[in-house]
Amino acid sequence: MAVKSLVINPGSTSTKIGVYEDETLVFDHTLRHSTEEIAQYESIYAQREFRKNIILDFLKEKDVDVKSFDVIVGRGGLLKPIPGGTYAVDDALLEDLKNGVQGQHASNLGGILAKEIGDEAGAPAYIVDPVVVDELQPVARLSGHPDVPRISIFHALNQKAVAKRFAKEHNKNYEDLNLIVVHMGGGVSVGAHEKGKVVDVFNALDGDGAFSPERAGGLPTGGLIDLCYSGKYTKQEAYKLMVGNGGLNAYVGTNDMRTVIKMMNEGDDKAKLVYDAFCYQVGKDIGAMATVLHGKVDGIIVTGGIAYNQCIIDDLTASCGWICDITAYAGEDELLALVQGGLRVINGEEAAKEYC
Repeated sequence: MAVKSLVINPGSTSTKIGVYEDETLVFDHTLRHSTEEIAQYESIYAQREFRKNIILDFLKEKDVDVKSFDVIVGRGGLLKPIPGGTYAVDDALLEDLKNGVQGQHASNLGGILAKEIGDEAGAPAYIVDPVVVDELQPVARLSGHPDVPRISIFHALNQKAVAKRFAKEHNKNYEDLNLIVVHMGGGVSVGAHEKGKVVDVFNALDGDGAFSPERAGGLPTGGLIDLCYSGKYTKQEAYKLMVGNGGLNAYVGTNDMRTVIKMMNEGDDKAKLVYDAFCYQVGKDIGAMATVLHGKVDGIIVTGGIAYNQCIIDDLTASCGWICDITAYAGEDELLALVQGGLRVINGEEAAKEYC
């Protein structure tokens, strides 16, 4: 009999849900929340009852009995650094989601809602591979100054999901492979997956590796210090220049790679240079991770929304194909990745981890 799952992925102004039977999508839906609705609540955590009731009301409209679910899976939030895997939502995990130990974000509600709805359904609740997954080897944590260590914040859910998909398609175990995974979306993260662990990764959020549609990536330190002390910007404004208004936004005024490619193909020399620089920097990151794996690379995987652009896959193949073949899994199916994490536990393929 198929395992029936409810998946919950909260965003800042929406809550996306999906109902699955095994890995087959029955339906999904994005529940929108107006700015006025969200503004009523003093904190992310205070929204939980509001969002839960909207989910339950929608399921009722779809004639879905909440007690029919075998498992509830929520998006993981800004917890303390943890190894990758599927985690049972327990009291300690709930407390850290509530308090936002690494910050407040709507994704913190994923585990909370999964647990509360799971209790009503009589079903277990899990989170899977949150962005704070940290499997860095000790040598990768040193940055050049002890006051600024390198940290692991990246697209862990999608990176792990496509790595396991690649392994399955090649009749291998993820834990037996060395892979380089490149996620290219609003942010870019390039990770070295060594025998099932992401032993090094470029921080996709605020200051590592290639620039992206919205983020500046690694910048020359002296120039960044000069900018921050120029008197032109507050701390918040300077941060926004790097995270949100950096990358493609800063150079060509758009965060859409498709627009940059269109501009380039229409003869815009600046767009061509920025496009080339993007591919150049991502290629350099791939090369760096190949050295982390001592050149023993079983596959390079490219994923995320930008991977829909075949010209970028072709250019990365031209620069990095000598390392290993490149496989593209365009897009990012977060709901399916969450379902698969829950199913691996329910089906006994792996044990649920305990948050501690």
